[in-house]
Amino acid sequence: MSARPNPADLRRTVIPLVAVGLGMAAMAWAAVPLYNLFCRVTGFAGTTQVATSGSDVVLERTVTVRFDGSTVRGMAWEFKPVTKPLELRIGETAIAFFEAYNPTDRVIAGTASYNVSPFSVGGYFTKIDCFCFTEQVLQPGQRAVMPVTFYIDPAMVDDAETEGVTTITLSYTFFETELDSQAALGQTVAGAEVN
Repeated sequence: MSARPNPADLRRTVIPLVAVGLGMAAMAWAAVPLYNLFCRVTGFAGTTQVATSGSDVVLERTVTVRFDGSTVRGMAWEFKPVTKPLELRIGETAIAFFEAYNPTDRVIAGTASYNVSPFSVGGYFTKIDCFCFTEQVLQPGQRAVMPVTFYIDPAMVDDAETEGVTTITLSYTFFETELDSQAALGQTVAGAEVN
């Protein structure tokens, strides 16, 4: 005949297991925003820099900048670059556009994480303004074009790790974020709406 489990022993086992499960769920939920913050602060993995204005120096050397856009699994938006690859002089300010579309019948908020490759260029790819700086909200059926203004810092030419770089890829990945009540009432994306 088997003995019934002691309720005190059962609590000592179940409570820590539930706490570990809740802790793991919280870390999974916060992983993307925390990774994004870590990369912005450290420049890790090709994370770009931020400036309030363009470069004072424009060099003759050029690079080609390509664009990539995607969403995480489960994000209902369609998201892609509109701008074709650009050939820019290093230090020259440029603007590129991405398009997002919400094909659903519900309001969806999203935030974009980003990086550049090769990773060694992350410290020189400088954004002046970007849709990725804030949360974006798309109403049901809304399509919007979102800009990013940037330049490549001329200091890149003095770095041995970036000496042979001729092509840079700027990538964005959108993930869904929790929608606050103001967004549900009609806040939209920072870019221009397209019908």
